[in-house]
Amino acid sequence: MSSGIVKVFKFGGASVRSAEGVRNLANVVKRYPQNLVIVVSAMGKTTNALEIILSKYLDNDITYKDDILKLKRYHTDIATELFNGERDIENGKLESIFSEIEAFTNVNKNTDYNYCYDQIVSYGELISTAIVSAYLNSAEIKNKWVDARSCLKTDTNYREGNIDYKLSQSLSKESFSFQNERVYLTQGFIAGTAFNTTTTLGREGSDYTAAILANLLDAEDVTIWKDVEGVLNADPKLFKNTCKLDFVSFQEAIELAYCGAQIIHPKTIKPLQNKKIPLHVKSFLNPDAIGTKIFQSETSLQLPPVLVLKRNQVLISLTPRDFSFVIEDSLSQIFAILYKHRVKVNMIHTSAITFSVCVDEEKHYLPAAIEELRSDFAVKYNKELELLTIRHHTQDVIDEHISGKQIYMQQRTRSTARFVMDAIER
Repeated sequence: MSSGIVKVFKFGGASVRSAEGVRNLANVVKRYPQNLVIVVSAMGKTTNALEIILSKYLDNDITYKDDILKLKRYHTDIATELFNGERDIENGKLESIFSEIEAFTNVNKNTDYNYCYDQIVSYGELISTAIVSAYLNSAEIKNKWVDARSCLKTDTNYREGNIDYKLSQSLSKESFSFQNERVYLTQGFIAGTAFNTTTTLGREGSDYTAAILANLLDAEDVTIWKDVEGVLNADPKLFKNTCKLDFVSFQEAIELAYCGAQIIHPKTIKPLQNKKIPLHVKSFLNPDAIGTKIFQSETSLQLPPVLVLKRNQVLISLTPRDFSFVIEDSLSQIFAILYKHRVKVNMIHTSAITFSVCVDEEKHYLPAAIEELRSDFAVKYNKELELLTIRHHTQDVIDEHISGKQIYMQQRTRSTARFVMDAIER
């Protein structure tokens, strides 16, 4: 079979959270005769469940074993419905995967959170792709299951693996050769080191996986299949009267991802922009709909106000203990500490003697960062805040969404207005 044109599809957890979702995935795939690489996330809320299992395991809370059994039942119930009463697939593959989880928790001696995270949470994608691949084969969509850890190689920066593009390209060309197969199915989010330990690419990293593979395989385009009709100007669960954006430039997509838009993983755009590979966001519930096209545009696209809300924010204010000016040396020290502890910086503000930063609240990194900052700075912070970003703002839209709110910090440019404010019920 010739290589020809390659398309990359990514299906998220919402699309495969049930047997019905897996069947729908198959119906979508049947519509496309081209060579396909299908990237699949963990089913439903499996990643969240595995994160809870991990926390209990590291806290020596033995009930994590009960949680593993619940997760196993969830997946075997889906398999039972898909395969006419068969609770397992392909020579006991599900049983084998869950045995691997149990074996790791029994023999592992490494208590580093990031390392353990990647070894345990990565099983969500391995389980889902085993089920989906088997079902596609049963539905006469012949496909080859590929372990992403064997072809996407990273360093040992666990939870935020950095891709070795040169090595990954040669391995991916071998794994996705399209010589005897037209459809390949692999995992999002996960990768492997040169020493064959598992790494992950960052939370919600399956979009990033799809973009990397598209870059390495010189794909024609990437399609992210979601439960919404495309990229909207705001999250319809949080804001009223949303509208779909038909076209979005790579530059705008990067801005939105940086601001916290959940529709696209922040790292997704760069591998695509480098080779000018367009990205489509479409609905798996209505595959005939046009969706949104994200592409390289040299002209400015006219967009309505776009709203992005990031929750669980912390505003930290730092003042040198001797009330000296916040100068370059202080700033470099602050950023070095934040980087060291992997604290995600979303917005900053400086004055003569105060440096304020809005960051994600992350219980595994942030406390240690704050403690280290206290050695040289007086530290004050507010928790449980929200960061509202309005791209292409108008004063009416700003007034509508911040009126009556307690604003702790704000910034405005020609195109973007950002407000750190109290969290409210929506």
